[in-house]
Amino acid sequence: MKTTHMRLTIATALLLGIYSCKKGEATASDYEMSTSADSAYVNVSDSVSSAATMSVKDKQFIKTADVNMEVKDVYDATISIEKSVQELGGFVTDSNLQSRVISEDTYNTSDEEAMLVKKYQTENTMQVRVPTSRLGELLTLINDKKLFLNSRIINAEDITSNIKYAELEGKRIKKTGENISELKTTKDKVKMSDENMSENNSQQLANLNVTDNLKYSTVDIYIKEPKLRIAEIAVTNSKNIDNKYKFNFFYSAKNAFVEGYYLIQKLIVGLIMIWPILLICGLIFYFYRKNQSKNKIQQQKQENPAS
Repeated sequence: MKTTHMRLTIATALLLGIYSCKKGEATASDYEMSTSADSAYVNVSDSVSSAATMSVKDKQFIKTADVNMEVKDVYDATISIEKSVQELGGFVTDSNLQSRVISEDTYNTSDEEAMLVKKYQTENTMQVRVPTSRLGELLTLINDKKLFLNSRIINAEDITSNIKYAELEGKRIKKTGENISELKTTKDKVKMSDENMSENNSQQLANLNVTDNLKYSTVDIYIKEPKLRIAEIAVTNSKNIDNKYKFNFFYSAKNAFVEGYYLIQKLIVGLIMIWPILLICGLIFYFYRKNQSKNKIQQQKQENPAS
């Protein structure tokens, strides 16, 4: 599930917003849209935490939620949630529906046919974004689909001071840029101007991220079915087919004869390739036998001198 990923994303956006505050210009106009969205209060079911719908004067919150629950049918629940998100003005950023196979067995039912039996559990990991003012409505709609709620985490991060700090630092950076422009053109001035522009770009990007996170809440959803499903799939009896073609005597005998014929040819060619060695060995053997015969004759003469 992507709870950790979502938290790291939000934390990174916040840290970038805080750190980049020192590197660019921020004005109150960057957050006007998020302010109006945060000030709207929606009456929702009592089952939703007040963190999802609360509105505090002069405060701005980045709101996120994490829902882990079991449903009757994952596919139907997924379609319903995605439709609800669109109707509320949001959008789906990730939907990973899959069937996790618990076991898989094949049973032969005839010489040609078999039955593949799969036991599996369907689940989906989703991430959606919905207007912050309608977060409570979405959570209520999601809650209506549950069979069992494993967990639900709602977080409202107060970033009011971060935004104010960004505005103050933005004014300082702007003033620094004006001072740089008044300096005499040198290599140092070019370098400082380039760094100031880069810092301003980083700040603008941070402003966009923060404004987006204020306007839209991120909701991570994990749903699964508590019971196993069983799929019966008709397949071919592969074991019987394998046995049918596993061994053919006449075909194998013919191939063995042909391979033996080629082996003899290879041996003859090999002997031809080493003819010098064979010739030398033949000469050695000839002189050895000749020497043996000579020694034998001399030995016989020594044993029978009279003859």
